[in-house]
Amino acid sequence: MSAVVNNSAYVSPELRVRVLKAVEALHYAPSSAARNLKRGRSQLIGLVVSDLANPFFGRIVWAAEAAVAAWGYSLVVFNSDEKPENERRIFSRIQTLACDGVVLVPVGSRLKVEQRDFGGRAMPIVLFGRVLPGSACDSVSLDNISAARQVTDYLLDLGHRRIGSITGPLHLSTGRGRLDGMHQAMAARGVSPDASLIRSGEFREEVAYSLAREMIARPDRPTALYVANGVMALGVMRALDDLGLRCPEDISVASTDTIPGEGGLRPRLTRTEHPTVEMTNEALRLLIDRIDRGGPMPPRHVVFQPAMVLGDSCKPLSATLVA
Repeated sequence: MSAVVNNSAYVSPELRVRVLKAVEALHYAPSSAARNLKRGRSQLIGLVVSDLANPFFGRIVWAAEAAVAAWGYSLVVFNSDEKPENERRIFSRIQTLACDGVVLVPVGSRLKVEQRDFGGRAMPIVLFGRVLPGSACDSVSLDNISAARQVTDYLLDLGHRRIGSITGPLHLSTGRGRLDGMHQAMAARGVSPDASLIRSGEFREEVAYSLAREMIARPDRPTALYVANGVMALGVMRALDDLGLRCPEDISVASTDTIPGEGGLRPRLTRTEHPTVEMTNEALRLLIDRIDRGGPMPPRHVVFQPAMVLGDSCKPLSATLVA
């Protein structure tokens, strides 16, 4: 049957007629899975995100679905929930599914072991958003230092000097880079950050809410807050509202990344944004190129620049507060 359907070998006219009649009667369709198995490909791409509750990663999944389909692949999505043990379990599942490659948002400071497919070959992996020092994997990331510097420079231009921050985990390149960028911007203006106004919000809304309540309830609260991602900014806004404070009249707030439902939020959030679709497409382009080419080659690192988006959540510091 294969020789007839695929026209891969000579078959006599009489036999061809009988086979085609059988194909029609049985409603036979060629198995793409069998063809891919013969080629050593599953045509599956794994996408491992760190927190599907974060709408940022929902946008990544949306963009990735469209991109892999254009290349003839299917997407399998996993959520590590920011837990390294989940990441290890997910890679075992990826091996079972024989995925051809993986786009990974890592949750640890490094991959525990080099991941391999069932053939014993190094599994093609592209790190997304977060980079791992010394890793041999390709990566696509945002310039996190620039993202934080842009926001902090804007707050400094408005006259703010007592600037607090709710950061991400500092063992992650995103959390560390955004805090470093804030510190660099302040140092360039001769401003010393107050260490008591720096808190790690774990990139989680509820944690940021609790930390913001504690920070802004103190008598010497900051006049402005830089929040390292959108879901944490939502927690900060809730904390302000619950404490009866207004943004930006009582405290200015700015972030990296957008906020869930930002279009209907008032005030509109001042922020730096990721080029989400472009970053996703580039990560998949690198991955599929590595799958197609095979064999070892030096890691490639692509860094995207953030864009500053001005909203209504920041205001100049009044002369009385400066004094």
